[in-house]
Amino acid sequence: MKEANLRKSILITVVVSLGGFLFGFDASVISGVIRYIRPEFQLNDIQLGWVVSSPSFAAMFSMLIAGKISDLYSRKYVLLTVAFLYTVSAILSAVATGYTMLFIARMIGGFAFGAALVLAPVYIAEISPANSRGKLVSIQQLNIVIGFSAAYFSNYFILQYIDLGGFLTTENAWRVMFAIEAIPSTLYFAGLFLIPFSPRWLFGKGRDDEAVDVLIYLHGDEKGQAEVSEIKESIRKEGVENKGGFRDLLARNMMFVLMIGLAIGVMQQITGVNAIYFYATTIFEQSGIGVDASFSQAVWVGIINVVFTIFAMILIDKMGRKPLMILGLVGIIISMGITSYGFSKATYQLSTSDAVEIENLNVGEVAGLLNQEFDNDVDFKNALKQALGEQAYSNLEGELVQKAITMNATLILVGILGFVASFAISLGPVMWVMLSEMFPNRVRGLAISVIGFVNSLTSWLVQFIFPWELSNLGNSLTYLIYGIFAALGLLIVIKFLPETKGKSLEELEKELVLKNA
Repeated sequence: MKEANLRKSILITVVVSLGGFLFGFDASVISGVIRYIRPEFQLNDIQLGWVVSSPSFAAMFSMLIAGKISDLYSRKYVLLTVAFLYTVSAILSAVATGYTMLFIARMIGGFAFGAALVLAPVYIAEISPANSRGKLVSIQQLNIVIGFSAAYFSNYFILQYIDLGGFLTTENAWRVMFAIEAIPSTLYFAGLFLIPFSPRWLFGKGRDDEAVDVLIYLHGDEKGQAEVSEIKESIRKEGVENKGGFRDLLARNMMFVLMIGLAIGVMQQITGVNAIYFYATTIFEQSGIGVDASFSQAVWVGIINVVFTIFAMILIDKMGRKPLMILGLVGIIISMGITSYGFSKATYQLSTSDAVEIENLNVGEVAGLLNQEFDNDVDFKNALKQALGEQAYSNLEGELVQKAITMNATLILVGILGFVASFAISLGPVMWVMLSEMFPNRVRGLAISVIGFVNSLTSWLVQFIFPWELSNLGNSLTYLIYGIFAALGLLIVIKFLPETKGKSLEELEKELVLKNA
């Protein structure tokens, strides 16, 4: 009977967390689209940064309001709106006729995934038994990384079929990459009609009979009735019927959990994860392996992501949240160190014979640079930009780097995959689990919205400035900076992060909030 009840929670969780799949798909599909839209729409570094990061920019605002709106109108109805917006975004992105239309279409998707990233873990935590909550909330992160992997595979296979003479061409490949997202978003919309309302939301609205029915349906009569008593006692003590506002969130007894939440919200993004995911193929091209190999190596990013997220799900309710965070941050520090070191040893020299082989390159324009060795990527790129012009260089960058670079590309692959594995076992799933656990019911939606806003703002900044960083700071320094941020995060986690595994939401409230009243 217990297993049957748990299966219900798992099935509902899988449906709700499909929004995570769509976020992951959207985040990584752009990594394949970049090389096609940049020359087609003649995007400079700032415009490219906007196209890539615009969903995160929009997500900042939807995260800020999604929790409060869901407190008023239910998690379920807001998630249905999210699914609809995902579909609209995918279709408009696929038919975009220029830079402005494309980034607006992607911002619509950003409004969707911002709300989904906030609400899915809240909803899942509110329907989950305490002893399985970490695992169930982690399904959201698993779906995100499956979405990453699905998009990398999709992009790779589309690339393989471009030259077969059929419907797919170099001109429309990126449109197909975007359009595919409309299929899972439509399924998500249909599936959400089947989930129940959150029982804690129903109690908060005075719909007690419905809430009891949902809890008994999810957990069985005995366990369901026990949760009814626990939630009602929490409501009685705190007056949850009147949802807390910013005054409650900023109260003295909330400061500790709020500061911890903000710290891990910033930490998750400032270590560079969405630069890695959104620009994966670009990063691998920077190591000189070429277009096909960069797309195939991006597939490995998706595979490693899925595998280590599953490890996190297995370990999170056994090993605990804090040990996983420490383990992952140590791995990120080492991985970013390897990546930075690999790029620091790269040299660049474009020979005459290699230049002649590059189609559409006017060899005369770069004659003064041929056979000249550069010991860093910034000087090499700037010299070529000055000789060819910004736009011409961006159209040929992949081929120019591939021909000129001498480095150990395996180090970059090891560093990036090590980063992905480390993130997937720690910051990826653990942050959302802990945010869904630490805050009391009356301010949970608002708190996660505020932290989600800060998280998404950090993500947007990282994505937006990444092309500029590569052009002005270079690969080596960029990844070194991410490693330094991870080291600072590790110190914060060791000193301040509480352990939340195996405790009910009401028990955690007593430990983290009420004792500070």
